[in-house]
Amino acid sequence: MKLHSILPLFLVALPLAAQVSSSSSSSTPTETRRVEAAGSAITLDTSEALFDIAAGLNACGYDADLEHSLPVRAEIRREMDETLGNSGPARASRDALCTYVNSHKLNGALNLAQYVSLALYTTQPPELTAAVGEAEMPPDSLQVINVLPLLRTFSEQMDLHVLWIKHRTEYEAAVSRVHDPLTKMILSANIYLRQPVSSYDGRRFVILLEPLLSPSATNARIYGADQFVVTSPSTENTPLDPGGVHMDEVRHSYLHYEIEPLVYARAASTERLLPLLKSVQDAPLEYIYKTDIVALVAECLIKAVEARTIDVGFPQPKKPVNPKSRQEIDHYNLDIIDYEKRAEIVRRGLVKTDMRQGWILVQYLYEKLTQMDSAGISLKEDIGEMVYGMDVQHEVNVAKQIQFFAEGSHELLSRGRGPRGPQPKLAGLDLAEQKLFLRDAPAAQALAKAELEKDPKSGRAMYILARVDLLQRDPEAAVDHLHAVVSLSKDPHTVAWAHVYLGRLYDTLPDREQAVAEYKAALATHDAHTDTHTAAEDGLKKPFATPKIDANAPAADDDKEPLDPTGKKQKEAYQPTPH
Repeated sequence: MKLHSILPLFLVALPLAAQVSSSSSSSTPTETRRVEAAGSAITLDTSEALFDIAAGLNACGYDADLEHSLPVRAEIRREMDETLGNSGPARASRDALCTYVNSHKLNGALNLAQYVSLALYTTQPPELTAAVGEAEMPPDSLQVINVLPLLRTFSEQMDLHVLWIKHRTEYEAAVSRVHDPLTKMILSANIYLRQPVSSYDGRRFVILLEPLLSPSATNARIYGADQFVVTSPSTENTPLDPGGVHMDEVRHSYLHYEIEPLVYARAASTERLLPLLKSVQDAPLEYIYKTDIVALVAECLIKAVEARTIDVGFPQPKKPVNPKSRQEIDHYNLDIIDYEKRAEIVRRGLVKTDMRQGWILVQYLYEKLTQMDSAGISLKEDIGEMVYGMDVQHEVNVAKQIQFFAEGSHELLSRGRGPRGPQPKLAGLDLAEQKLFLRDAPAAQALAKAELEKDPKSGRAMYILARVDLLQRDPEAAVDHLHAVVSLSKDPHTVAWAHVYLGRLYDTLPDREQAVAEYKAALATHDAHTDTHTAAEDGLKKPFATPKIDANAPAADDDKEPLDPTGKKQKEAYQPTPH
């Protein structure tokens, strides 16, 4: 089974990480993750491992959007029912699988998401094993990783590979149906950004189709340098959902793929924008956008691009091919002026909505993109001026005038975790994070300790206590808690920062040898975030040193001091005592 390159004219097929749709099972996880140097950066395909997991979920009562799914879903379900009716071992394997699935249910979209995450790092049948070590698996997949032995038995007893081969024609047809509109979307996005569609550069954008899943459930993930979108075509094929998939959601993920590297490449220069974070504390945004200025800027820029390129709902006048009179040209020019006026009303309406949802830089970035369009330059060329030329105080003042909605939009893309649903009122460790962010160390400490009473192995609670220790200038306790984080936490980002903090603490003793070991350990965690990589690499280049504090300096005005979600200023404020 061949892969489908989105842009076959100048890209060649790319082996898919741990899920090439071949029936071959001879590849090791390392081999399946190897990418040719000239491979395609963008791939549309299917996955037999994902098929097996989706088939198992369908056998266990997963009926979401069945009426809108492609006919092949109902046909496969019917054939599985026939096998179950004729085979006792098949029914026994189904019952064991369903008992596990039902005992590991999560609310809403998170339930399917954990299995999608698992499928992305599962080898092809018949092995159906984790393609990487547990430390490298997506965190939410670890909640259901023990389903794999049950799934293997179910797959064997149900002859799922036979069904996979039998229905390849329908799956190929679904891929072909999506291919052209997806290609058009990719090309149009790159034309607007004025960025060439490059061949493989170490990053991949992979779209996987699985008709056995709900057409309304689009799952997007970032794992390391790879970005995945898992979706299912529906029976409908409309201009808004060409090919039967929610192309706007796929496009949003693709804009992340193209735009985020440009923003994160300038992450070190965004510290001057930190005062903006205070402006969104009451906005209906997810926690990351209230504490990570780079994430906030990137999402606002993506939404500004979407506003500039939105389908306004009515056609643009067509330029006369062979105008016969000046009047015909004048009429066309008037039509274009009228179109632009009406289109701008639609675009500005979206900008206003985005601003009231908490994306406070969309208006500013929309204006900058308008100027970029007029100048005919690329986003890569213009993004530096967009960030460096921003009048931060002006944007803070603009944000103060916004009346935020009670609820906002919810980001589709997740870094190794499931899609996020409506945001509940903060409680537990989420509330502890907020308290720590607001420098209420006693409250954060109490909440973290309460969590440890319920779960003594909570790496996240230990990480909060370590940062409380740093805030309270207790480096000895921080070292103990950070070592506990390294031992207990399964989140690569948390573990990476724990190693960085330990490295900086050892640098201040000084114990340079141990500090270097910690920085190297941070780089070895396979964390997908650039902040930890930058911090660890800086630590390897030169020892960390705490700043000198002028005892005679006036006290800082907390109301004017920008929030520092990284904890850098908190950590740098203490002077540890030598051991």
